[in-house]
Parts: sequence; structure tokens; C-alpha cells
Amino acid sequence: MRVIVVGSGLAGLLTAREAVDAGAEVLLVTKGALADANTTHAQGGIAAALWADDSVAAHVADTMAAGAGLCDRAAVEVLCAEGPDRVRELIRLGVRFDRAGGGLARGLEAAHSAPRILHAGGDATGAEIERALIAAVVGEGRRVEVREHTALAELVIDDGRVVGVELGDGTIEVADAVVLATGGAGRLYAHTTNPAVATGDGVAAAWRAGAELADAEFYQFHPTALAAPGSFLISEAVRGEGAVLRNARGERFMLDVHPDAELAPRDVVARGIATEMAAQGGEPVVLDATSLGASALARRFPTIDRATRAAGFAWGREPIPVTPAAHYWMGGIATDASGRTSLPGLWAVGECASTGVHGANRLASNSLLEAAVFAHRAAQDFMRPVVENSPSGAQTGDKVTTEATGLVTGRQKVASASAGGRRSDDRGDGAFDRIALQELMWQHAGVQRSGEGLAHAASVLAAWSTTELEDRNLLDLARVVVDAALAREESRGAHYRTDFPTARPEFAQRRRRAREGAPVC
Repeated sequence: MRVIVVGSGLAGLLTAREAVDAGAEVLLVTKGALADANTTHAQGGIAAALWADDSVAAHVADTMAAGAGLCDRAAVEVLCAEGPDRVRELIRLGVRFDRAGGGLARGLEAAHSAPRILHAGGDATGAEIERALIAAVVGEGRRVEVREHTALAELVIDDGRVVGVELGDGTIEVADAVVLATGGAGRLYAHTTNPAVATGDGVAAAWRAGAELADAEFYQFHPTALAAPGSFLISEAVRGEGAVLRNARGERFMLDVHPDAELAPRDVVARGIATEMAAQGGEPVVLDATSLGASALARRFPTIDRATRAAGFAWGREPIPVTPAAHYWMGGIATDASGRTSLPGLWAVGECASTGVHGANRLASNSLLEAAVFAHRAAQDFMRPVVENSPSGAQTGDKVTTEATGLVTGRQKVASASAGGRRSDDRGDGAFDRIALQELMWQHAGVQRSGEGLAHAASVLAAWSTTELEDRNLLDLARVVVDAALAREESRGAHYRTDFPTARPEFAQRRRRAREGAPVC
């Protein structure tokens, strides 16, 4: 059996490892270097109910509460029940989580009812996980073929089944199973904590191929990114340790917003900051961690400490300016609890997938856990002994073109569906500008939205076109996000409409949509 995994964060690396250990031939494709993944940038940690004074039921309850009525409970129960075993597996694979008192150290983060967050290197959890998994996947004796600096262009389809991928150089690789682990699309926005590679490549390719997406309107904005070039993330754990938010008058404004103040769910804190910034002429609020002391901050948060000092701030002695920034996409390719998408032959794991575990608002430190749990489940699923269909028209491992085989790419499906009219990914002749798109999305599809602003964004996006791969992906996904946000005429979780400021019962359900069809529930 041949498996292609696209993406090299936690989800992609774990999937590749499990597949090759089960006897598959595995090709792992990644757009940058192996470590150029969102996982590497994850600071907050990984949540799991590993201690006697905690429980799976409590973790489920916290996750459901944060999800604002849209979580898939069955998926959440899988996440929280299987999470402890996946964390133990990471430890077996060499991840060095922080320790205290002879055992694993644990921390408290926003909206968790108990301290259950594991960290590594203080605030370098993702980097440590990435280090260990790269060693485990491509170390001595491993049989994973890795292609770095290789972009995904399109999915390849034969008779309704995904049978491979078209790469950026035009070659095609065929496989029995294709797994997308390409992360999110933070580069849709002017302010994001995501790395430059986060342009939604896998989600956009799946959309063009006809896969169902779910919950596209729900983009989480991390409340506290450093208000300086690069939007460096200031982890939730800093507030968990006691740091507080203050406005220009020095007031702790979150006390008037939510009973949990700075430890309220992320969407609440992000909107609280955005509202306060608007009231003070757009100036950032500040995060005050001075009560923790410079030495404690440097010891507990060494990565953040270096970043703040590099930006010219002494955060142990003075508050630092912060602003919300696009951080995590709850929406993505709709999957079941085994990572299966609506297209046979295609699985999706990690942030590019929408499993339903996050609902309308992800609970802090559940993203790394989701990647580990559902990567494991996806690998178990596609490695079952019976393979319904093998790719036709080409032998495993051949580099071919669609012209040579009759295979169809997602881009060709879009063109065919639009024959005689305007292509859905080329809806105008307006000049495209990525910075303009990011500003448009930030202003009208960001922390706070309105029908008028979203309609304006939709009109502008419809007039733009581009053929550059990353820009085309961003443009496709910007249209998807804006359309979904327009359709949800309520406020729920990370989606806040100023013209519909409350939740509405008729919208208390997840929404799915494929490219050719209307939303279905």
C-alpha cells in the first residue's frame, strides 16, 4: 500500500510514522523544511486528563462549554478519552515534557476547570514535539520518503476517488490513500501568529476537488499577540500564571466583561480587547506580567522572554502591548472520527480538518491533542487490510501527468463545472494583492463582523483573480470564509456579528458545504 501525507507538523508526522510502521510505503511532502509547521510555533502546551484529581468527563465538559453549542459530543469524547494514551505515546517517542516534583509538570489555561496542560521547555512545547517526531519519522532505519520544499497544487481524482496529488512542479504522485495535514490559513489575515507557510493549501485543494468543508466561519483569534512586527504569540499560559490585561487608563477591563476575567474563553477575551482598543482610538491594550518578576518569566517562558526583549520590551518591569491575531481555524475539511472526508481515498488530520471537537471556539491546548488523536485514528483506518480500489492508469510511484493518464485534478474539475461561464476560482479580472486581501479580511471578517462589511468583502473578493498558487488558495478560502460568515446570522463562539449580537437557536448546528452545492447540515 502506498500512502501520501502532505504536511509535516504533529498530525502529518504521526500519520506517516504509524503508516510506515504498519508496512505502507510512505511519501511525506511538505512545502517548506520539515520543521516549518504550525506545531513548531505552539507554545501553550497539550491538554490531557492524566492526573487523579482530573477526569476525562471534566475535560469533555470544558471542551463542550468552550465550543458554544456546536461541538460534536462523540468526537469530543474520543478526543478526551484517547488523549492520555496519545500523550504517553509522544513521551515514548522522545518528547521531553517539563517535570516537577518527580512527575510531569502541569499548568492551568483559560476555560479549563483543572490544571491539565503539559509543556516542554516552558513555552516551547510545539518545537519539542516537532523535534522528537522528526527524529522518530526520518531517523535511522525509517522508510519514509521525504520531499521538502515541495508544494501541493491539486488533488488527483479518478472515478470520484482521490488517487494522488499534483505537485507544484506539475508532476503527479499516485497512492492508495492521500492524507492532508497542511494546517490552517492564518495568512488570510493582516495579523496572525501563524508562519508564512499557513496559506490553507490542503483545504483549498480539497475544496476545488469537491470535498465538503465545515464551519468555515469560525476562525479563532488569539487574544494576545505582541503588538509589534511579526505578531509574536504571548501564550495563554502567561495569563494562567497570573498576568492581567489593562487598558490605557491602567484598568483591568476584563473584570467587567466575564466572571473569569483574563481566563475567559478566547473569543470573549479577544472581543474584550478589540472593544477596548476601539474605545482608545485603536491603541493596543497591555498585558501586565510584572507581578511574576523578570527571573520567573525568563525561567517559565524563555521563548517569549527572548522575543519580547528582541522587540525592545522588558516585560518583567513593564506591561507589553498586545492585540488579537488570527491563530486557529476551527473550520476546514469535514471529517468523521477516523479522518475520512467526503471524498473516497482522502483523509484529513490536524488543523486542516474539521472534526467537530472544537465547535465554535477551540479550548486552549486542545489543538495538539486533536492532531495526535485523529492522526492515530486515521492511520488505523486507512491501513485496514482491505483496500477497496487502487489507483488506475498508473503504477505506484510513477511520476506522470494527467494528460498521460486521463486522471483529473481539482482545478480541472472546477474548469469543467464552469464550462461556458466564468470559473469559480477566476471570478473577475481585478488585480490581486495579498496585502489588500489580508487587510480586507481583518477589517470585515475578523474579530467583529457585520452583514454590511461582509457583503462588501464578498464583492471585492469576487472581482479579484490570480494564478499564483498560494494567492489562489488564499483567495478561494477568503471567499469561503466570507460566504459562511454571511450565512450565519447570529453570534456564536469565535463568530461575532455586530448586527446579530446574540446566538439564535436555529443556527445551533454545524454547517457543511461542498463547492458545487449549497450548505447542508
